[in-house]
Amino acid sequence: MTAIKRAELIFICFMLLRGFVAALNCTSPTPKSLMKALEKDLFPEKLVRPVSSFSEPMDVNVTITVVGILGVKWRIDGLSWDEKECGTTRISVPRENLWVPDIHINQYVDEDKSPKTPYVYLYNTGLVFDDKPIRVVSSCRLDIYTFPFDIQNCTLTFGSYLHFATDIRMYPDTTAEEILLESRNVLETKGEWVLTDLNIKSDTLALAVGSYSEIEYRIILSRRPVLYVVNLLLPSCFLVTVDLFSFLLPPHSVDRSAFKMTLILGYTVFLLIMNDLLPVTGDTTPLINVFFSISLALMVASLVQTVIITNLQYNSDQYSTVPPWFSTLVLRYIAVIVGLPRKKKSISILNPYTKATNSTISTISSSHLHSVSVNTQWGPALDELRKLSRDLMAIRHQIASHLHGTKTTQEWQMIGTVLDRLLFGLYIIFILVSVITILNVGIWKNSHSV
Repeated sequence: MTAIKRAELIFICFMLLRGFVAALNCTSPTPKSLMKALEKDLFPEKLVRPVSSFSEPMDVNVTITVVGILGVKWRIDGLSWDEKECGTTRISVPRENLWVPDIHINQYVDEDKSPKTPYVYLYNTGLVFDDKPIRVVSSCRLDIYTFPFDIQNCTLTFGSYLHFATDIRMYPDTTAEEILLESRNVLETKGEWVLTDLNIKSDTLALAVGSYSEIEYRIILSRRPVLYVVNLLLPSCFLVTVDLFSFLLPPHSVDRSAFKMTLILGYTVFLLIMNDLLPVTGDTTPLINVFFSISLALMVASLVQTVIITNLQYNSDQYSTVPPWFSTLVLRYIAVIVGLPRKKKSISILNPYTKATNSTISTISSSHLHSVSVNTQWGPALDELRKLSRDLMAIRHQIASHLHGTKTTQEWQMIGTVLDRLLFGLYIIFILVSVITILNVGIWKNSHSV
């Protein structure tokens, strides 16, 4: 019994010192012979990490192409074969027959629906190369404030799900410049995004149970803005410009209100149709949404202001006297700002021609009536004629007052004109600020994309 136990102990020690696998011996340089050697010495060991000692970490090299290709390399310790003896330096074997590192992406948010590749390459030096397509739907914190001129910084973190850094160490297999060049060649004519830059960072995630080795790829993407400029910005600018030129119509014209109402309706329909092109994610409100909101608000304000001015033109005689503070604010200060200074002349109800005409009529009437009184001596008839003349003059005075307006009426109408000019100026300022902002954002985006 003692001899048998010693023999078993010696055999176990020999297996531990032997390593994971030995060099393969092929009976002939054919694929069949090599596969038999692999099935005998390698495939049965697929449940154990292929290293000579449990304390020895395995180095895993990772490379990516930003089109959905993931390449992972690792080495099986102790595995080798002679190229002349086995007939090849590389063979494809089923992935399920080998131990494969559990490399995953931390930012996964959806199932990978890319086609499955069941094979990996195994080299005569023990190197295993797993090159497979992968479709990543990941979470990325978007900064869409400058949409559609935004630049996004997304991160893909590769690491082992279970094994600690003492078991698997992650290394990048290619440089960031090589990955960027290859990815740009593939993505040159695809999608709405442009690959601007790519950075690689090796890191270690320390937790209470242990630390994990990780590789972080920072992908910098910039959006192609042409689609959104043509479909969103230009139509909106055209409608705002048309509404600006509507101020050239007479304020008291009913056609001006109908024209502005049609523009508001068209702008609302435009926003509803193009709502799908606007981003719905992110923590900030895009600047383009602010532009649309202000544009719609200005259109509504111009319509309300047109209604008020039309009302002042037709019903200002029914209003009370303008409050002094409001008249001072609008006619003395705002009018000067918008280029409509208040007239210093007193407002006269009748013009000089009207006054001269009235004086002539009064003189003619008096002299004519006097001559009639001298020649005919018709006393009662003269009284009736004088009374009729006074009534006609009163009627004419009322008509002239209605046509030219009283001082209060003209003051209200002047206030409406000043407010109309003020909104026109605000429209011009808004359009200039919007154009300057869009140009600056576009220039800033191009400078960061180069």
